[in-house]
Amino acid sequence: MAGDWLADAVVYEIYPQSFADSDGDGVGDLRGVIDHLDHVASLGVDTIWFNPCFDSPFVDAGYDVADYLRVAPRYGTNDDLVELVDAARERGIRVLLDLVAGHTSIEHPWFQAELHADGPSPEGDRYVWCEELPAWAWGSDIPGTPAWVRSPGPRPGWYLKNFYDEQPALNFGWTETPADEPWRDGVDDPGPRRNKEALREILDFWLSRGVAGFRVDMAFSLVKDASGKNAGAVAAAQVWRDLQEWLATTHPEAVLVPEGSEPRTGGASGFDADFMLVIFAEHASLFDNGGAGVLPFQPPGEPFFHADGRGSTRTFLDGWAAVKADDPARPVLLATADHDFSRLRTDPRTPEELGAALTFLLTWGSVPSIYYGDEIGMRYLPGMPDKEGSICNPGYNRSGCRTPMQWDDSPNAGFSTAAPDDLYLPIDPDPDRPTVAAQERDPGSTLHLVRRLVALRRSTPALGGRAPTTVLHQGYPFTWRRGDSHVVVVNPRREPASVDLPGLDGATVLLGQGVEVSSSGLRVEGFGYGVLEL
Repeated sequence: MAGDWLADAVVYEIYPQSFADSDGDGVGDLRGVIDHLDHVASLGVDTIWFNPCFDSPFVDAGYDVADYLRVAPRYGTNDDLVELVDAARERGIRVLLDLVAGHTSIEHPWFQAELHADGPSPEGDRYVWCEELPAWAWGSDIPGTPAWVRSPGPRPGWYLKNFYDEQPALNFGWTETPADEPWRDGVDDPGPRRNKEALREILDFWLSRGVAGFRVDMAFSLVKDASGKNAGAVAAAQVWRDLQEWLATTHPEAVLVPEGSEPRTGGASGFDADFMLVIFAEHASLFDNGGAGVLPFQPPGEPFFHADGRGSTRTFLDGWAAVKADDPARPVLLATADHDFSRLRTDPRTPEELGAALTFLLTWGSVPSIYYGDEIGMRYLPGMPDKEGSICNPGYNRSGCRTPMQWDDSPNAGFSTAAPDDLYLPIDPDPDRPTVAAQERDPGSTLHLVRRLVALRRSTPALGGRAPTTVLHQGYPFTWRRGDSHVVVVNPRREPASVDLPGLDGATVLLGQGVEVSSSGLRVEGFGYGVLEL
């Protein structure tokens, strides 16, 4: 397995097309990131995670890859990415890339070759094809679920897609290969072997250029199952275990992080961490306040981090216990937000509520991931236009969390010199929108709080990713102990909250707001938070 640096990491996710535009075309690029690396370093983070930056027709914002070995021209060149990796390393920052392993774009040369063939490749097909739909063919065509798409070219029949129709599923084999469906390959047949070798080549190409690892999109969608419900996830995990064995000798410090939690099989892990995604129940039960819409697979509920104070930490704590059960030392990434749904600040959550949320996220014992702009409290913008597949389900608009970074009060908030109509997405029109420049001047800003929290985490091993986390009170105020030396408390509701907690005599509040310590416990004002040293 990889070196254990990931357990101490603080990650910063950059959506490249929305971070900083250096050439005035309205789309963010790698040169823009290089120009703003000092800001990223000032947060105290040590790892950047980029969303896909490979060549793509951008039907799905880059998650439809046309060339894994070439940076998309709108972002720059391969040399620009290498320069960025080197410049980041000089500041003590590693770079993770997003790897879309389960599918490509229909424009990828691999797919075009098979589309224009008369039938199966003698070397083994890289994609999943059938000439007649099987009787059990999936009826759902919701993005994100497998479905068959009629061939648009000379090749007869149908191909399997993973997300949008333009994203054909790569062939890593099937869990079962019945004789009456000869088009189903086993996991060790020629087509799947070609794709597994291609994964190794892609990893080696970028790791040899200084990249520290990958976050793998739809990591467990590789091996298919006839149920259409990804029952091949366990078999897919074996693909990653095989790659880990290779990485251990060729790139021993490289890390692989999955999209989601890895299936437990009782054997070695294929990934170096788990990821509690914002679109899944554990994270949603804490932060999804419905302001960004409704996920089709996530029934609405009362989030714990809400001013009304009607939520529960139970779903999150149960999920946390589950991913930690087999290996308590295994890192778990927990994000402020990401590119796929809402932001931490989504109406009706106000800026004054962010302190409690950020204190939790940066001291809980996870590997925190800060989504670009959350360090200043950028808000999710409802009603944004569909951009590059961002509206993949009614009521589920990802554009609102992908708007341009707000740097200052110059035109376009300092993101770009392009005309407003040429921007990747509109800038937040609120004249009081937060900016980096304004918050730099305000010691009480969200930006300065993030820096203080990360610095405290760095200087206090008990607050990092290795010390055990022990829950002391599950409700309001949510209270937990880190190691044997520190207690953290947050009150996300507007009303004060108290907890009986003897043994805090002499405790020092290292960082906080609205926390009173007494011999019997803690009283926390509405939206208060505190980190205490015992």
